[in-house]
Amino acid sequence: MKYKKKALTPEEKLSQALLPREEWPYELPKGWVWTRIDNINEFQNKSYMPNKEPERNFEVYSVPSYAKGFPDALKGIEIGSSKQLVQKGDILLCKINPRINRVWKVYGFTENLLLASSEWIVVRNNNIMPDYLLWYFRSSMFREYMLSNVSGVGGSLMRAQPKFVKSYPVPLPPLPEQQRIVDKIESLFAKLDEAGDRLQKVLDGYEARRAAILHEAFSGKWTGDHGAGDKSVPKGWRKVKLSDVCTINPKKLNTTSLEDSLEVSFVPMASVDEVLGEVTKLEIRDLGKVKKGFTNFQEGDVVFAKITPCMENGKSAVIGPLLNDIGYGTTEFYVLRCHPELYNRFLYHLVRSIKFRSNAKSQMTGAVGQQRVPKNFMADYEILLPPLDEQIQIVQMVDTFFKKEYEVRKMSQNVIDQIDLMKKSILARAFRGELGTQDPSDPSALELLKECVMAGKEDSKS
Repeated sequence: MKYKKKALTPEEKLSQALLPREEWPYELPKGWVWTRIDNINEFQNKSYMPNKEPERNFEVYSVPSYAKGFPDALKGIEIGSSKQLVQKGDILLCKINPRINRVWKVYGFTENLLLASSEWIVVRNNNIMPDYLLWYFRSSMFREYMLSNVSGVGGSLMRAQPKFVKSYPVPLPPLPEQQRIVDKIESLFAKLDEAGDRLQKVLDGYEARRAAILHEAFSGKWTGDHGAGDKSVPKGWRKVKLSDVCTINPKKLNTTSLEDSLEVSFVPMASVDEVLGEVTKLEIRDLGKVKKGFTNFQEGDVVFAKITPCMENGKSAVIGPLLNDIGYGTTEFYVLRCHPELYNRFLYHLVRSIKFRSNAKSQMTGAVGQQRVPKNFMADYEILLPPLDEQIQIVQMVDTFFKKEYEVRKMSQNVIDQIDLMKKSILARAFRGELGTQDPSDPSALELLKECVMAGKEDSKS
């Protein structure tokens, strides 16, 4: 005989909803309680096929649309797979690695039916503030929980498992305290975001400032004397083709008299820093392994990445000292060896300028994603060449400017990183009750949890 399982009383259900003390992640303030996601989640998945209503409009919360901060507005005919029906205030936890840190709230910007991708785990509770859950799920502690149980074949196919996620702990304060915590977090974050935005503008303006400085430097506005004659060419300067003043891909070193076991320097494309414009790490290889199939260069040469996207990203450098005075690198470098009348760092700054790279990009040939700057573009490119002493003077001024710019940029980025750490600290403190928002007169969160338990019980009946 099959016996019907005895229904739990509200008190028994409440007792089960409380996290046992030995499983508490940490001590909570008086009036707070620990529970699990499963005990507060009222969401019941209902799949929906939008393409059955091809002309209907939907507000769709996909994982890719998170990056733009706004859901997609699509017609049913544009949606090829089934979705989850969600409602305003639902919290969405991304279960795909590496975007597990994506946590979103369903806003309901339109009157259209609200849908969410199946890559979201949905948490719904009509008794708990959605924004409180939103911020908690964005905390570092909860992200660690999300990453602790992922499965799949690896990389982007790794996913957090709902069966584990539902067991993760949630600190539950009284409802008034939830509101105060949310208000405090948003107030502090607004101030930090304002500071961060100002610093980001400094970083974003770097390329524009760099372009303006190099334009002035290479047009002769700093040192050139624009006298009579061609006003576009400062006095003492001359227009030349790049091939007139430097050798492009000079003849390779004759290695017949050298042992294959001789150690030489090797410069991979990845070792040329895009921001600093310098070689950050030299590799050591045997000559026999690199003398064929690689580009050869010597100290003082300028290397210029000719393949996309390395060229656009600024991979160029002046080669420094080399082991046994011999260097090799990928054939995706152009090697530019300056003639006596051209200072190598003057050329280096020229080829790293936005103007030069924009012109080079417009002339690229080859398959999409593997386009290269043609050699004839390099050879025929016209530059304004000042006397050597002026080149040196210009480079000194440019280097001084960029050194200061780099320090400002580095400092700004460090402060932005600190702001991110401060945000993480604020969230960690918020869910320990350490933001100074507590009110001793608040009711215990036990009553709130009881309401959640009863709501879940009623939902399960319907």
